[in-house]
Amino acid sequence: MTVASSKPMNDMAVFDRNRVRANRDRAAPFMVNGHNFLHNHAMAVLADRIMDVKRTFDTVIQIGAGPSIDALNAPIQSGRMASPFIADLSTGFLKNHSGPRLQMDEEFLPFAHETLDLVLAPLGLHAVNDLPGALLQIRKSLKPDGLFLGAMLGGETLYELRACLQDAEMATRDGISPRIAPFADKPQMGGLLQRAGFALPVVDSEIITVTYSDMFALMRDIRKMGEGNAIARRDTRNPGRAMMMEAARIYAERFADDDGRIRASFEIIYLIGWAPHDSQQKPLRPGSAKIRLADALSTKEIGAGEPTPTS
Repeated sequence: MTVASSKPMNDMAVFDRNRVRANRDRAAPFMVNGHNFLHNHAMAVLADRIMDVKRTFDTVIQIGAGPSIDALNAPIQSGRMASPFIADLSTGFLKNHSGPRLQMDEEFLPFAHETLDLVLAPLGLHAVNDLPGALLQIRKSLKPDGLFLGAMLGGETLYELRACLQDAEMATRDGISPRIAPFADKPQMGGLLQRAGFALPVVDSEIITVTYSDMFALMRDIRKMGEGNAIARRDTRNPGRAMMMEAARIYAERFADDDGRIRASFEIIYLIGWAPHDSQQKPLRPGSAKIRLADALSTKEIGAGEPTPTS
């Protein structure tokens, strides 16, 4: 396993990258015992999408060491892709894997330009401070017509926990502190893919709902995923028993099923983008259509400023 340097945190950072690393290192032993179910699910979706592409990818980087390598069995065993070189900020996460590994900061990718056929990012990018820069680096590292497939936690993730913690803190303390990370939404990610220069970008998402016995079981699971609070300006003081018990009460009141178990939502946003290449399909230039829309719809075209006919 080799090591790449990382950038120091600046005053405008949203995430404390040292805390991100520490959270993942502490969670690493639990990830092999089923707490990486979200990572495995996201990777399985990406694997299915690789199988849909009639290409062979020889040089592959996986940014994010959370998933089990078994999630890529189908495309690897079919010869659709080579085994990936796995990279992560956390040495603990990397120790769960064998083969070529690289400890690095996702905000400072050490890959030469136009050297990779495929970059995978299964839940490895949502805690970076410079997401536009990371996407740009990924695009530049891809060979022309190379493929990027990513999965990130989206804006609907843990909205229930966020609301309950905020309301409980307002009721028991003076003001609120950020306790659930801000996540991007689909329109934002579509714009960032275009800004980074990806061709043919596609963004979609799904909501995964998981049930727990109570809020404290949910929070333990979050920590064992390596997704504990890493917001740079978080309140580092103990929130206190009163606040946490009030949050648990609110959660059970608002978001419990009939059997008493509470619901927790995780939104996963999936990203597809290609490094530009001359062979790719291009949008038609304005005015080049061979048939008018009105003719295709069997209707009458109305010019600007003309009155709308009434029936």
